[in-house]
Amino acid sequence: MNILLVYPEYEDTFWNLKKVLRLLGKKAAYPPLGLLTVSSMIPADWNKKLVDLNCEKLKDDHIKWADYVFISSIVGQKISTKAVIEHAKRFNKPIVAGGPLLTTGWEEFIDSVDIIFVGETEDTFKTFIKDLENNSVKKIYKSDSYPDIKDAPIPDWGLVTKKYYNSMAIQLARGCPFNCEFCDVVHLNGRTPRMKGLDQIISEMDSLYDMGWRAAVFFVDDNFIGNKAKLKKEYLPEIVKWQKARKYPFTFSTQVSIDLSDDKELMKLMTDAGFATVFIGIETPNAESLKECGKRQNSNRDLVASVKRMQNMGLEVNGGFIIGFDNDEDSIFENQIEFIQKSGIVTSMVGLLNVFPKSRLHERLRKADRLIEHNNDSSEISALNFIPIMKADTLVEGYMNVITTIYSPSHYYERIRTFLREFNPRKINTLSLHFYHIRALFASIWILGMLQKGRHYYWKLFFWTLFRRPGLVPYAIGMPLGLIHFRTMSWVKQYDGYFRST
Repeated sequence: MNILLVYPEYEDTFWNLKKVLRLLGKKAAYPPLGLLTVSSMIPADWNKKLVDLNCEKLKDDHIKWADYVFISSIVGQKISTKAVIEHAKRFNKPIVAGGPLLTTGWEEFIDSVDIIFVGETEDTFKTFIKDLENNSVKKIYKSDSYPDIKDAPIPDWGLVTKKYYNSMAIQLARGCPFNCEFCDVVHLNGRTPRMKGLDQIISEMDSLYDMGWRAAVFFVDDNFIGNKAKLKKEYLPEIVKWQKARKYPFTFSTQVSIDLSDDKELMKLMTDAGFATVFIGIETPNAESLKECGKRQNSNRDLVASVKRMQNMGLEVNGGFIIGFDNDEDSIFENQIEFIQKSGIVTSMVGLLNVFPKSRLHERLRKADRLIEHNNDSSEISALNFIPIMKADTLVEGYMNVITTIYSPSHYYERIRTFLREFNPRKINTLSLHFYHIRALFASIWILGMLQKGRHYYWKLFFWTLFRRPGLVPYAIGMPLGLIHFRTMSWVKQYDGYFRST
C-alpha cells in the first residue's frame, strides 16, 4: 500500500518560532516524532511518504498517490488538521488519525475521520494492520492500558529532510508523576513514567548520529526527571560516556519539573551529558493559585532561588506561566512581571488559563457550569473558554499588559542581563559551528542592532557582556533573536481585538 503521513501546521503561538527559524534557514523546530514512530510500525514492503505542513505544502498529487492518509496532531494543530481532512476527502481517501488532539477530542472527528486511534499505538497498531489486510477495520482503536514503550521502534528517520529542522527529537519516557489540574498529560500518558530501555535510547542516539546529525536534540518527555533514581544510576552516566566518545555531537534540551533544582547531582549529570536548556511549568508566583491547581512541586519554595540554582549549574531555564486561576487577584499581573524579571527567565511563555478536554479542571468547571463553547478552533483562545472569577475584561486587559511589558525591549534585554549574571555554563564543547550560526550572527546584528526600535538596548547588552562576561557573548547575540518572534505574534492582536469588543 501507499501510505501518506501528514503532519498538520502549527498555529501562530508561543511554540511556533517560524519567524526566527526562517532567519536561520530552517523551516520547523522539530520533526513529527509520533508519525515517524508509527511509520516504523508500518509493514516494510509498503510505500511511505511524509509531508510536514510546517515545511512544505500538501499537494493534490500527494493525496492521489496515497491509499491511506495518516494524520497525527496536537491541539495547536486543530485548524490545519481539519483542512487536511477536507483535502483528503475531496479525493475520497480514507483517513487514519491519532495523537493528543484525537485522544482528548475524538468525538469531534467521529464523522469526518475513517479510523481513529485513541491513545498510544504500540498495543493497537499491529491489530489494525491485520484488520486492514482482512478487510475488517474498526472505527476506533483504543488500548485498555498504557503500553510498555520498550516495544516502541526507532523512528523512521529516512523520511526526514534534515535541513528543514532546527532540532531532532528523542523520547525516553512517557507519563508524569504530578497531576496538575489544568494539564491533560496524566489522561494522555499516565502518572507512572514508563521508560524505554537503556539500549533503546543509545540505539536512537546512534541512529541520529549515523544519519549525520550534529546539532540540537530535544527529549520530548512529559517530565524528563520523572524517575530520578534510574536517570542518575543508569541512563545519564551512559549518555555522558556516549557523548564523550563522540566529542559531544548533540546539545540536549527537555522538559522538567522545578524540583530538579533540589538535586545538585542530577543537575551536574545532565549538564555533563550535554543538556543546556530545560522548560519548566512555573505557572504563577501566587501560592494560593498553585494550591488550587495542585502544583505541589512548586509550592512552599522560593521559585526564583530554584531557577537561579539551575542557571548557576549551567542550565538555561525557559518557563511557562498561566494567568486566570480562581485565586488570582488584580495584583497577579504586576506580580507575574516582577517574578519573570527577577528570575531571568528570558523565554517566558505566559498564557491565559485554557481548559483542556479530559483535564481535571474541565471536569470541575463542567460541574460548576462555567465552561464556554466557542465555534472557533484556535488553541490560543481569542476569548476565554470558561467563566473566570475575575471580571473577563480585567483579566484580558491585565494579561495583555503582562505580555506587552515583558516583551518590550527594555524588559527583555534586562532579563537577558539578569540571566547572564547567574549563568555558569559547563566547560564542554557541545556544538560545532554550522552555517546557521553565521546566519544568526548577521540576523541579530542587522535586524536587532540596526533596524528595530530598541537597538540601543541591544548594544548596551552586547558591550556589558563583552566587558563583564566575555565568554557569554554568543548568548548576548543569540538570545535577543527571540524578541523577533515574541514581538510579532499575530495572536496577540486577537486578544487585543477581543478586549476592545468587550
